[in-house]
Amino acid sequence: MLTILKKTSDGLRTFERLVENSWINVIDPTPEEITRLEEWEIPSEMITYPLDLDEMARTERDNGFTFILIRIPQFMGAGVDIPYTTIPLGIIIGDKFVVTICKSDHPILQELVAKPSSKITPAKRNRFVLHIFLNTAYRYLSHLRQINKTVEALEDQLQQSTRNREVLELLKYQKSLVYFTTGLRSNEVMMERLQRSQMFSQYEEDRDLLEDVLTENQQAIQMTNIASNILSSMMDAFASIISNNLNVVMKALAAITIVVNMPTIVASFYGMNVNLPFQSHPLAFFITLGISASLVGTAIYIFAKRDWF
Repeated sequence: MLTILKKTSDGLRTFERLVENSWINVIDPTPEEITRLEEWEIPSEMITYPLDLDEMARTERDNGFTFILIRIPQFMGAGVDIPYTTIPLGIIIGDKFVVTICKSDHPILQELVAKPSSKITPAKRNRFVLHIFLNTAYRYLSHLRQINKTVEALEDQLQQSTRNREVLELLKYQKSLVYFTTGLRSNEVMMERLQRSQMFSQYEEDRDLLEDVLTENQQAIQMTNIASNILSSMMDAFASIISNNLNVVMKALAAITIVVNMPTIVASFYGMNVNLPFQSHPLAFFITLGISASLVGTAIYIFAKRDWF
């Protein structure tokens, strides 16, 4: 899907043909749309790089265009093996327009289209790119807060668990944090390179905005590292808790088995065809029950004192 947008007094308007100071939003382009982009003299490799999900963040210049690739966070769903991952977003800055290319219609791009800010306009291409960077950092922070909430909920379940399911759930989010760490660090290197290139140094507002982006990105890196370290320690601790919970269950089952077997042992002795004490006594049955109850009570008392129940 290829959409040409331009900021007007009524907000972002869609155009059928290329216009000056426009934003070309490209989502999973077809071969025909790629050909259309190439007709505007955009290098083909700049178009195809963001479509490779394994591409890392970087920046380069070619044929008068500045290409920036940034890793953005993507929520894949709670039921998948890796709930949160990162995907590449390509940004191409030309003299008369800016192009964004992504494999999927990401919420970061959706927000720019649905709720355009008065400060965000494709005509100010560098500032437009910086706002994409800033929204990306905010999206990382939002996902990290959601991961922390989910991990806290799993923590409550793990305290009473004897299964591996909750630990495997934690492992899924640990994988997500690894993807976040890799994406954020590559973004940081790319942004620092842009800062050294003086690309955003022409206007003071752009310089300040770039500093904000770097600060938010660094905050996301620190939050990811903290969450990853806590999650690693938590998985080790809860693996021991699950083992201990299982031992407690097995100990209780063993105690119950012994208690239940006490009357069986007494009944087995008095069921033998030999001379037994009290066998001729009129209360022999109740004496047998009393012996069984005494043994059961003694066993329960001993196990309760040892905290086996």
